[in-house]
Amino acid sequence: MRIAVDVMGGDHAPDEIVKGCVQALGELREEDRLVLVGDRAVVEDILSELGATDPRLEIEHASESIGMDESPVEAIKAKKDSSLVRMALRGSKKSDDQVDAVLSAGNTGACVSAGTMFMRRLAGVHRPGIAVTIPTFKGPVVLCDAGANPEPRPLHLAQYGIMAEVYAKHTLGIEKPRVAQLNIGSEEGKGTKLIKESRDILAATPGLNFLGYIEARDMFDGAADVVVADGFVGNTALKLAEGLARSLMEAFFHELFEFDADLAMQLEPAAKSLAKKNDYHEYGGAPLLGVNGVCVICHGSSKAKTIASAIRNTRQLVEKHVNDAIVERLAAAAPAIDPSAGGAAARS
Repeated sequence: MRIAVDVMGGDHAPDEIVKGCVQALGELREEDRLVLVGDRAVVEDILSELGATDPRLEIEHASESIGMDESPVEAIKAKKDSSLVRMALRGSKKSDDQVDAVLSAGNTGACVSAGTMFMRRLAGVHRPGIAVTIPTFKGPVVLCDAGANPEPRPLHLAQYGIMAEVYAKHTLGIEKPRVAQLNIGSEEGKGTKLIKESRDILAATPGLNFLGYIEARDMFDGAADVVVADGFVGNTALKLAEGLARSLMEAFFHELFEFDADLAMQLEPAAKSLAKKNDYHEYGGAPLLGVNGVCVICHGSSKAKTIASAIRNTRQLVEKHVNDAIVERLAAAAPAIDPSAGGAAARS
């Protein structure tokens, strides 16, 4: 298996990204390869500092990089030799030297645009969506979309529910994932026109274990395995949850040390275990579901540990043939939900 990694993208690139690739080698097979896409001289210097000479690390030179604050579409058009664009091209079916998957912690909008533009979409997919796995005390929850499509149509949201259901089933081992839609209330009368119309499509999807609406707080109570949202709301909810969790942990241990420092030290092992179980770094990246290939987008603040975890999870996506299952699932559901396939339920 070969995975192309944009080593110039991310808040801590390229050092932490390259370190993560080196760390991931321990979980790769002898025949696997990581293609490090970025400035060759810079990458070689970092590898030299790390003493990394493993032949499973290949380098593809890219003379440019796309910044986190650049306009996604404009940057892709202007920087044809950027590490992100070259990475996406390597994931394209049209590439002369195609890799099995691509991964980046760079500009999310640019990752989505490049993935969609160069890798194209899977058969039947209208718009790709980012599926983030959120750790909770009741088990992992898949949130889709987490930022790819802030202004979706009802059918887009319905397809996010279907694709995320397939993803949860094949990667998390949930036999029949419970799918719910994020809303401001659980009552059927609440929500915008978009929310209500997408609910109708989800409810009409054959074989989908659709529960209806849930509120954001319910995501952490085990109410559903898959939560559907538009990219704007999904991304906002995700970042709010990350910030709140970090703030609560810091506040709790600050108060605990003030109350009893010895007790705080005794609880340190339990605290570390708790933090690990609820650390997004353990899950690494989030797949861009719906592109014709495997494209994984990592958190902009990713460190080496995050990248190593993302590479491990990327291998799983490829090995479990998630895309094949998505195409099959969407094709089976299309007659009931997709107007272009003759479905009557969708009004988008």
